[in-house]
Formats: sequence, structure tokens, C-alpha cells
Amino acid sequence: MQFQENYSLKSYNTFRIGAQARYFTSFSSVDQLQEALEQAATLATARPPLVLGGGSNILLTGDVDGVVLHNGIKGIELLRQDDEFFYVRAGGGEVWHQLVLHCIGQGYAGVENMSLIPGCVGASPIQNIGAYGVELKDVFHELQAWHIHDKELHSFSLADCGFGYRESVFKGKYKGQYIITGVTLKLRRTPVFHTSYGAIEHELQRMGVQELSIRAISDAVIHIRQSKLPDPEVTGNAGSFFKNPSIPLEQYEQLKAQHPSMPAYANADGSMKLAAGWLIEQCGWKGFRRGDAGCHPHQALVLVNYGNATGKEIYDLSQEIIASVLLKFGVALEREVNMI
Repeated sequence: MQFQENYSLKSYNTFRIGAQARYFTSFSSVDQLQEALEQAATLATARPPLVLGGGSNILLTGDVDGVVLHNGIKGIELLRQDDEFFYVRAGGGEVWHQLVLHCIGQGYAGVENMSLIPGCVGASPIQNIGAYGVELKDVFHELQAWHIHDKELHSFSLADCGFGYRESVFKGKYKGQYIITGVTLKLRRTPVFHTSYGAIEHELQRMGVQELSIRAISDAVIHIRQSKLPDPEVTGNAGSFFKNPSIPLEQYEQLKAQHPSMPAYANADGSMKLAAGWLIEQCGWKGFRRGDAGCHPHQALVLVNYGNATGKEIYDLSQEIIASVLLKFGVALEREVNMI
């Protein structure tokens, strides 16, 4: 395989940061991936290979002094079906939203609430992506991943992945060890509709939907996301930059007494999940802009690149936001986006 040197990554990250990779190539099969890794091992670099799909959940804070591999493994196929479920496998390089649209078109239910989430299929388990009350773990069956050092393809079940809120073993103990080549979803024949989260019910009413369907929910989610979130093709961003923090009930009650309008949701363990966007907005950051780095005027949870911001400028802004929320509320925000 041929590596390109000093290659711009601007079109491979949704923040549109103009960082460069010292070496870059793409792969479209497991065999090509193995070949690329073998060649990468012969190159003198300062770090292990970095794999990018759509680059929708990363912030490049500088040039990558190493090898960047672009996951281009495509393909969507129905592996099997039974009386309740369809088992659908997609290549790691497939665009997530295109997979969602394909499933809706075939009548496979379960991913409709996750419409329009940017990025590729291979990144979805790493982050345990989710939106509007549904997470990947709710529809996940298994995945295949290439172990960089063992040079073998391994399978991971739902239990193996250790899914949590925007977490998995691939962000923890296995970070940097595996490259996800394919994901299999377990989707329902009979839909279970999730409409109570966010503004879905209101949007369905606005759309005049008389009979619920997975397509109607998908359309509602798309409309909501497009109205609230910037299009990465127009304004560089990675969606929600911070996780919604969870705090003990006692701390929540103290904060609620001071801030009666503060929204929160109860977790199964008795803690309370706060809305990070609300906390950030209360600290005055919504709509803030310094140079080309800013906080989106319609959704404070989204940091944006208006054109030529550097990754460091956006990172520095996130540091200031974290510090101000901690000072005002005593709540520590955690980034959802991965720093590279």
C-alpha cells in the first residue's frame, strides 16, 4: 500500500481542523488493513497508528506525528432473521446515518432515534453513541475488530464491550489495541417506539403524524437535530462536546434549591443527570466567539470552528468552560470528544 506524507486531515474530521498526518493511507478490507499495519511498523513514528472514519468525535489539537489509517470498509448485509429480530452487519467504514436510512427502508426497527448522528459505523461502539433515549447498546449484537499486536480478528459480544454512558472497553482498557472492522445490529420486526425523550412528541404533532412509524420518528429526529445543531459541512463541529454530568442526589437537591429551573433526570442508581448545555449557558458561554472558535448560539453543548480555528484554540475554550461550570455549580464537566 502507498502512504502519503504530510497529508491534510481537514476532510477527515468534522471540526475541519487543518492538521496534518505524517503518513496517511486508506484501507477497504481486512487484508488491506493488515498490509497497512505491517508497512506502518516499518516507519519511524512517535505514536501508534491512528484510525479515522468520519472523524466526528475527535479534536485534533495538533499535527499527528505518526500513521493515520482511514477506515473504508463498506457493505451492509442481512445476516439472518428470526421471528423477532433482523441481524444486520455493516462495515466499519459505512456512514452511520446511511445505515440508519437503509434499516428504516427495510423495516428494521431500533435505530430510528439515532438518525443523523455524524460519523461512521466503526466508531459507534467506541463511544456507545446514542440520542433521544436510545443507545447503540440497545441494538448491538456483536462486532469484529482487528487486534493490532496479535494480528487476529476478534469478535466482541454485548457483554464484552462494557458499554456505559458514551463509554466502552475501546475507550478504556483496550484503547489503541483494536480496529473495528464491522458491527452487527439486532433490530426488531415489531417496533418499540421511544418518543418521550426531548421534543420528539411535540415534533411529531407539528408534523401532523397520525400513525407512529419508525420513519416518522426518524424524520422528527432529523428535523429536531437540524434545527438545533450546526451542519458539520457548513460549520465545523463534533456535535455534543461534553457529557451530561451525573451527581449525587444530595448535591442535586442543594443546587436545585439555588437554581429552581435547573433540568435533571434520575439515573437508575439514584444519582441525577444534569443537562450540560444548561450549565454552560448559565455561565454565559452560549453564542460566545473568540476568533473562529466558539460556542454555538443555538446549543451551548456544541463547540464550533467558524473557519480557521486551531484544535488548540477549541481545546483552550473547552478548558475555560469546564473551569467556569466548576466554579459556579461545583460540577466537573467531562469531554465527550476525544482529544488527539
